[in-house]
Amino acid sequence: MDLYFSPMACSLASRIALYETGGEARFIEVDPKTKRTLEGADYLKIYPLGLVPLLRLDDGSLLSENAAILQYIGGRNPQAGLAPGDDAGRAHLQQWLCFIGTELHKGLFLPLFDQKAPEGTRQHTLNKSASRLKFLDDHLAGREFLLDRFSVADAYLYTVLNWTAPTRLDLAPWLAVKAYHERLRARPAIARAFQEEMALYQAELARHKAA
Repeated sequence: MDLYFSPMACSLASRIALYETGGEARFIEVDPKTKRTLEGADYLKIYPLGLVPLLRLDDGSLLSENAAILQYIGGRNPQAGLAPGDDAGRAHLQQWLCFIGTELHKGLFLPLFDQKAPEGTRQHTLNKSASRLKFLDDHLAGREFLLDRFSVADAYLYTVLNWTAPTRLDLAPWLAVKAYHERLRARPAIARAFQEEMALYQAELARHKAA
């Protein structure tokens, strides 16, 4: 199984999930600017959208979209308990994966990252997203995880919350979200994945600077 990833992108969640489950994969790094793997392959010929993560399954087929990949990793390794086995549990997991993907990843952070966005976009995005962050904060108040135990949704949420640093988003108004993010940093699989990808990210920046 091959996992195509870019350092510190949303594909970090898949690495975390694999480390949590003890699952194995070959990690293939994709440069987000050149859209080539570090092995020299044209990633656009592998996946025309050029996005990560992408999972090549053991049968050679490709699986895209973060939420689908995370659920596959969780389901492939049920002993780790990262994906509920009952219908209601799976539905709640899907609910949170959708919320993170649409309301936070796409709705909040992508506009904040967009350096070509029109003037006023940042404040408009922050105003619009305040209710989403409050909803998340209310849910996490008094809770350790999004569900009853750590799940692949937590791996995804931790990953996108990392982007508060480069986008200069202060989590101080949402204390439960801030505490949740800080608490998860100490989780062994998360600490390992973060440390590895941060080193790769620094190397990526150095390559771009030297180019």
